[in-house]
Amino acid sequence: MAAIVSPFEEIHVGSMDPERFRAILGERFEEVDLGIRDGRSLFAGRSIWHINSTARGGGVAELLQSLLAYVRGIGLDARWGVIGGEPGFFAVTKRIHNLLHGSAGDGGKLGPDERELYESTLAPASAAVAELVDEHDVVFLHDPQTAGMVEALRETGAAVVWRCHVGIDEPNELARGAWSFLRPYVQRADAYVFSRDSFVWEGIDRDRVWIVPPSIDVFSPKNQELGFEAIDAILTRVGLIAGDDRGGGGFIRHDGSAGRVLRGAEITQEMPIPDGAPLATQVSRWDRLKDPVGVLRGFAGQLDGGDPHLLLAGPAAAAVADDPEGADVLAEVLEAREALGPEVRARTHIACLPMDDVEENAAMVNAIQRRSEIVVQKSLAEGFGLTVAEAMWKAKPVVASARGGIQDQIESGVSGILLPDPADLEAFGRAVRRLIDDEALRLRIGLAARRRIESDFLGTRHLMQYLEFLRALLAKRAKA
Repeated sequence: MAAIVSPFEEIHVGSMDPERFRAILGERFEEVDLGIRDGRSLFAGRSIWHINSTARGGGVAELLQSLLAYVRGIGLDARWGVIGGEPGFFAVTKRIHNLLHGSAGDGGKLGPDERELYESTLAPASAAVAELVDEHDVVFLHDPQTAGMVEALRETGAAVVWRCHVGIDEPNELARGAWSFLRPYVQRADAYVFSRDSFVWEGIDRDRVWIVPPSIDVFSPKNQELGFEAIDAILTRVGLIAGDDRGGGGFIRHDGSAGRVLRGAEITQEMPIPDGAPLATQVSRWDRLKDPVGVLRGFAGQLDGGDPHLLLAGPAAAAVADDPEGADVLAEVLEAREALGPEVRARTHIACLPMDDVEENAAMVNAIQRRSEIVVQKSLAEGFGLTVAEAMWKAKPVVASARGGIQDQIESGVSGILLPDPADLEAFGRAVRRLIDDEALRLRIGLAARRRIESDFLGTRHLMQYLEFLRALLAKRAKA
């Protein structure tokens, strides 16, 4: 008997006090404090809703979990909801996602049948959300999966914002085809928020566009400080290194309670990562646009001398509801690894991290990045790349593609290394090898990377930009 898919589910959002950033920002926190006090009076009596397609897996879910907790922490009513759908719906939205990045994806079309499936899936979700909001509220609809809800929610009188996290720097006809499919749904939104200016669609009303880059929460389980013993204990429990996990490594949950990594991961490796072996890591969904097979092959071509190891880590393939291609991509990675020679294969590790507890999963990623000498993100296309910012905060040198929002985070040669052509596997391998061989360079780039994140990509900047945007949006509606 097939499981019943709920059209809409509200997700619990905790509360976190932005005051904790005072220790990092120092005097700069006074500006944040002023913005918070102004926001409390402006948004009193309003609910701010965020609707997306999954509560776990992927950058949007991670972003909302922290951002909305800080919004609640300043006394505003921030709420989070997730839409549901059958596999066919998510196959169509994954196709749209790929097309927006200029990639053909599964090669399928976006015709009348796909439009009917898209609209029929979103109709009950729209009705469910419409019962919860009123004319004083603001609703953010995230990415292609929710775009078809704009019209129904506009009828409630609420302000409706379409938030697009994905895009392409130089659009092609594939991207424009996805725009044509979505444009009838999003054109009546009160405002659009994009992660970078180059992602803004041709033909979109620029007067309704805001640019808000994402941010990271440096106090979250994914980014909080971890001692060497905790890192080793977590990685031992995960199964990546040998040792005594002493009951699993500890971390602090969003609500301030103590957490512990207790689950293991699905690991494919010949042996655990040796003590002291240089480690390069990519953490991402199992997605062809992240090019994990390319990372594997590019790394394998640069293994002469030393003992570097490579780790490809991602979520358990079946754990991310809105990404139906994950299992296929993982199978391609495992097949490519098996084709490597035995000596090379022994230096590669594949980890599928459990998603049963998203904060436990985040602590695993934290430990993995902190154990790594180098973090890579060799995406063929990228919206922003939160894993880049997360690694930079940990003072790790990052080798990444000059694509999308990654370019906004890294100044190549200073706070990381950007690859002009992510398909050039030889250049990718040389960049990784250079960092493996030059410890002083790793340290210099890592320190600059951390300063870069502290300056521009903390959650407080994100919070202030959203409050500024909402203030302007409500003022514009009041004049209309």
